[in-house]
Amino acid sequence: MTILVTGAAGFIGAHTCQALAAAGQAVVGLDNYNDYYDPQIKRDRVAALCPQVDIRSLDLTDRAGLEALFEQVKPTAVIHLAAQAGVRYSLDNPQAYVDANITGFVNMLELCRHRGVEHLVYASSSSVYGDSATPPFSEDQRIDRPRSLYAATKAANELMAYTYAQLFGLKATGLRFFTVYGPWGRPDMAPLLFSRAVLAGRPIQVFNEGRMQRDFTHVSDIVAGILGALAHPSAEPVAHQVFNLGNHTPIELEYFISVIEQAAGVPAQKVYKPMQPGDMVRTMADTTRARAAFGFEPRMPIEQGLPPVVAWCRDYFGDAA
Repeated sequence: MTILVTGAAGFIGAHTCQALAAAGQAVVGLDNYNDYYDPQIKRDRVAALCPQVDIRSLDLTDRAGLEALFEQVKPTAVIHLAAQAGVRYSLDNPQAYVDANITGFVNMLELCRHRGVEHLVYASSSSVYGDSATPPFSEDQRIDRPRSLYAATKAANELMAYTYAQLFGLKATGLRFFTVYGPWGRPDMAPLLFSRAVLAGRPIQVFNEGRMQRDFTHVSDIVAGILGALAHPSAEPVAHQVFNLGNHTPIELEYFISVIEQAAGVPAQKVYKPMQPGDMVRTMADTTRARAAFGFEPRMPIEQGLPPVVAWCRDYFGDAA
């Protein structure tokens, strides 16, 4: 049994590959190593976390390349984490989201359908809740009022996967991730942006006057949720299911920054800014469904999970933090 992980050089992907390899699972990865952020971080991440995993350089829009990979590897399950990420980037670069998140997702669905994949687990996002839901977000709430094109593509992925489950019997599970953080994280996300700036003595931009709240979830909890979901495909006639994976604990940005300050040993220089287009004021996951289905129980509070991120930033970026 071989598991294919897409986005394997990404933050969540590399940690997932690491966990699968540690469990003795045969795993093959793919990643296009794009320049949304410095590809060297991706290469270093793979070298640090999962150097033994076979990761192919391949783009989701390369249908012929994907077909050749599926023919060679013959995966029994796919963990599809590759996507064009980022809310604000989608405001200026919409085509990148259509290519990766729509065309690329259809390519994966088609290959899973035609190549006998037993279970597709794919990344959705808490951003699908947009303006149509109220915290704590539950999977039964509406997701038809997204605040960004990124969120719209993720909501579309859920509809597309449901369609393939209904029409073709493809077992598919969507996971709505809530603000994931940890060592080797994405440099465009607040945990790394803030940690690096505080360490370097640079000012940080704090949106909505610091009153934003996020359900920060440690990558180790997310990986545990991915593996739990992978082992528990839906047994319903239409075998599509969606789960929230979050910490169920919204943290105000001001407090989040204070934990970074304490770990860094220096105060932050904060510049308060108004809300940004596409952002949400508060996110909070209702994880009841994931707990019932596969025992999901996040274990890492930010007081324990965030200081090692600051330490990793200091070690990895050094004076260039």
